[in-house]
Amino acid sequence: MEINVFMNQIELNDLYDYDMKIYQNKDYFKFSVDSVLLAEFVKVRKNSKNILDLCSGNAPIPLILSKKYGSKINIVAYEIQKEIYELGKESIEVNNISNIDYRNDDIKNINFKTKYDIVTCNPPYFVYHNEKIINDNDILAKARHEITTNLDEVVSIAAKSLNVGGYFYLVHTSSRIIEIIEALKKYKFGIKRIVPVYDNRNGESSLILIEALYGGKDYVKIDKPVYIDENKTYQGIFGGTK
Repeated sequence: MEINVFMNQIELNDLYDYDMKIYQNKDYFKFSVDSVLLAEFVKVRKNSKNILDLCSGNAPIPLILSKKYGSKINIVAYEIQKEIYELGKESIEVNNISNIDYRNDDIKNINFKTKYDIVTCNPPYFVYHNEKIINDNDILAKARHEITTNLDEVVSIAAKSLNVGGYFYLVHTSSRIIEIIEALKKYKFGIKRIVPVYDNRNGESSLILIEALYGGKDYVKIDKPVYIDENKTYQGIFGGTK
């Protein structure tokens, strides 16, 4: 294993109830439910085979998609931070997954000559202000804040990477929904589905899941909300393959 920077904090955990394992760092980086929800939200259609995952973290989305759809799909995933990439690489290996091409690289370096049927992304949520101290932990800061990429760039790269008629699946903080819609329209996406996510029925929506069609027209369906505290499992929460 090449995870030397913070080896003492490494844990091998269950990937929820997917009968898979995932390496995490208890002090620096752990995936959360937003990645699980996004992976479940993705609809792999009959002719969809090639998937690109941006800002992949320790690879929870590729792992879950691989579990759900098996050899039907091929996944390319990008994670810029070496320490987090090593966690994902080891997670892919420990689960004996062969259909994930997991790359330690900046999404700016993607070859746009290669086109995909689906792009997924759980990006950093928060705008980065240079003058403000955001986190003493550089790894967490880059995972949570728009230091290495931003919303506009993520949507632009998704558009450049997709076949016309391909789908983009995004999870993001609800507070930025206006910016998200504006970016999707700027890069010629038609919004098809939105799902608001709540921690519980007494609070405000914390997350949104969005499905957008590249080169398509808006025809928005607002699906029923998800309440995180009411679900013991997320498998099949949006229907389809479990």
